[in-house]
Amino acid sequence: MIDAESFIEAVRECGFHRYTGVPCSYLMPLINYVINDDRLNYLSTANEGDALATAAGAAIGGERAVVMMQNSGLGNAVSPLTSLTYIFRIPVLVIVSHRGAPGLNDEPQHLLMGGITGKLLEMMEIPWEYFPAEETGIGPALDRAMDYLKREQRPYGFIIRKDSVTPHALELASIPTRTNKAIILDTGATARRLVSRTEALNRIIANTPVQDTVIIATTGYTGRELFAIDDRSNQLYMVGSMGCASSLGLGLSLARPDLRVVIVDGDGAALMRMGNFATIGSYGGANLIHILLDNEVHDSTGAQATVAGNVAFAEIAAACGYGLTGSGNDPAIIDQIFSHGPVAGPRFVHLKISAGTMENLPRPDTNPEQVVRRLMKHIGTSF
Repeated sequence: MIDAESFIEAVRECGFHRYTGVPCSYLMPLINYVINDDRLNYLSTANEGDALATAAGAAIGGERAVVMMQNSGLGNAVSPLTSLTYIFRIPVLVIVSHRGAPGLNDEPQHLLMGGITGKLLEMMEIPWEYFPAEETGIGPALDRAMDYLKREQRPYGFIIRKDSVTPHALELASIPTRTNKAIILDTGATARRLVSRTEALNRIIANTPVQDTVIIATTGYTGRELFAIDDRSNQLYMVGSMGCASSLGLGLSLARPDLRVVIVDGDGAALMRMGNFATIGSYGGANLIHILLDNEVHDSTGAQATVAGNVAFAEIAAACGYGLTGSGNDPAIIDQIFSHGPVAGPRFVHLKISAGTMENLPRPDTNPEQVVRRLMKHIGTSF
């Protein structure tokens, strides 16, 4: 067994200060140590996929990040591991517990995952090794991890077995307390027609100067239309990892509080990862703006209906701790969300739009890796 201090301090020497995750008893000493140190940052997420995407956003913002999760939740992270960190080439250190390891008497729900944890990582082309069981193994293990992260710029994994780390008591509160009450925007008007996504995106572009603003556009038609309208260096187009735009944007906004980070979400994507509303409400800063363009359909897959027509997204955002929220079908609300004075916490607007997209909609002519490197060069960061 090793002490949590030995590992975390060695990781700190490698430049890691940002941690995200969902707890596991095997990981408890490491998580508790990070929470107890006010020079480190631990962000507790609603699920493992959001933890991975938030860490990826922090990495884009120049912060090396560690993701910790139980192997039973590894399935929740498959989408961002395969269609975000892999294709965008974003290096994060992933520590996965080994519940249900072969030969270990554990709860029945861990039996299958315990037998395939390593194989699952290998299928996703994530190299891994067992978490160091002795202090003399920490340095060499981190050397191997850092060599891969720097060389390949993709995730590297440690699988941590039972009783690998000595207990470490939790001493500090881990979750920020939000006491603000959301300001509710009132446009005072109802539009005669629903605007198109293109019209809404043009409004957003008009409010997002390249110099100090970053736009994270959700997967599907949103990113493609944004590219078609104006392909700017401050924009990132999600491809895959549906629902993770908001968690990626949160990580970037925390790493770079000097930038205004604008998440352009869709109703289907927001519904898929609605737990991240609560995470943004608890951790998000005043530099984060979350815009939901809602046409009540999965537009890019044939316009199958979502349940968004039954959901009061702005009320959910307000209840989750956002500082300013608004909803409606008048696009002027987009201007309001940007022009409103100082707010305690992130901003959210829910705009109803029409279904459909522009004719001959192109796809970005730069690949995901090129898009993220262009953005990082623009904001002055590197892996």
